[in-house]
Amino acid sequence: MSNSDIVKRAAAFATQAHRRIDHRRKYSSQPYDVHLRAVAELVATVSDDAATIAAAWLHDTVEDTPATFHDVEREFGPRVARLVSDLTDVSKPSDGNRAARKALDRDHLAQACPEAKTIKLADLIDNCHDICRNDPRFARVFIGEAAALLEVLTEGDPSLYERALQTVHDCGQRLGVPAAALAAAPEMELSIESSDDAGGFRVPRLFVQAFAAMDIAEPLRSFDEEQSMTDVAQRMERHAVDVIGVRADGIVKGYALLADRGTGRCAESLRRFARDQVVEAKAPLTEVVQVLTRHNHCFVSSVGSVTAVATRADIQKPVGRMWLFGMITIVEMSLTERLRHSSADNAWMELISDGRLEKARVLMDERHRRGQHCDLADCLQLTDKAQALLHVPGELEYFGFKTKGAAKRVIKELESLRNNLAHSQDIVTHDWAQIARITQRIHELVSTQG
Repeated sequence: MSNSDIVKRAAAFATQAHRRIDHRRKYSSQPYDVHLRAVAELVATVSDDAATIAAAWLHDTVEDTPATFHDVEREFGPRVARLVSDLTDVSKPSDGNRAARKALDRDHLAQACPEAKTIKLADLIDNCHDICRNDPRFARVFIGEAAALLEVLTEGDPSLYERALQTVHDCGQRLGVPAAALAAAPEMELSIESSDDAGGFRVPRLFVQAFAAMDIAEPLRSFDEEQSMTDVAQRMERHAVDVIGVRADGIVKGYALLADRGTGRCAESLRRFARDQVVEAKAPLTEVVQVLTRHNHCFVSSVGSVTAVATRADIQKPVGRMWLFGMITIVEMSLTERLRHSSADNAWMELISDGRLEKARVLMDERHRRGQHCDLADCLQLTDKAQALLHVPGELEYFGFKTKGAAKRVIKELESLRNNLAHSQDIVTHDWAQIARITQRIHELVSTQG
């Protein structure tokens, strides 16, 4: 594969991955590949290394799209996959508030290679310009975090480092942030209203935490590192298993994939667990989903040892589907209450078409005939409720959205996921991006309420 070919393929792969989920820049609503191109072009001004430029195109692919590290490695090789891994956050919502999570991600990036740090400098420059120009409130937090991040990026390209340093300084001056305040800014906790398209849904903490990793994970078969991988692979094929644990001194130290099978010992096919690839048995399913947005396998630990594994397919199990449907139901109940109380004298009815209102009235009459207590708001479709609320003054801000376009995309995602759940459709193939976004938002909301 030629140097130019890998860059072109990476650009096409990243662009398609982000466009497939209609991923857009937050403030401009431009296709997300506008940002990817800007970062890659910045990197190309200081490096002619094809793998580095390819990773610049792919730097957000694992974090933001259904693609995993395994997909990147399969398409572009281990070096590009390693660069993308260095650039992908490792923190989970359960690791604490925003400041604590950013500290973990900063420590992870501190261990990255110089090429990865060069890409991060380009990413920081482009993001800093965008955020400071469009969101002064969040920019005050962001530039503090960026200043702290620059402390671990000194091994990146010197010219890009100086440019990033100047960009952060200039943004701080425009916003009137004293230089001394930048060091304290990472300790600020961003309010939920400022997070990216995070709706202000009031989700009961108990429900979110009631479903755990151990409820969907399967036992992880494990083998001693000295065993023949050829023999183990035969057993894996016989039992339709694509991953096994590899033991050393009786403890599972890592894993091996059927796709990687060699002819030597299991130890020679060993892959070490990534820091962000293992969760506790009692971890909420929101954490499992977050791991599975980055990796093909989420490993589950019990009493300090990895004993089970979950994949995206396991979210399709009854427990997973019930959990997702329940969260959407809670969101819909919240929309109903907001609609009922935010628009006096049912003024919201003017915001819904006559045809949709008639359908709601027919359903209400049928429920009344059966002795069920309900009003017209209860009988509206989820989309009707949400679309009406978008036109009620203050509701867009209440749910934490910057634009109606952002809100409409989330509504569309919820509707698609709920329909596929209700009709027993494949939610992993069709709705993984939606599942990842919705569960992350809800976990953040519950953490904030706590």
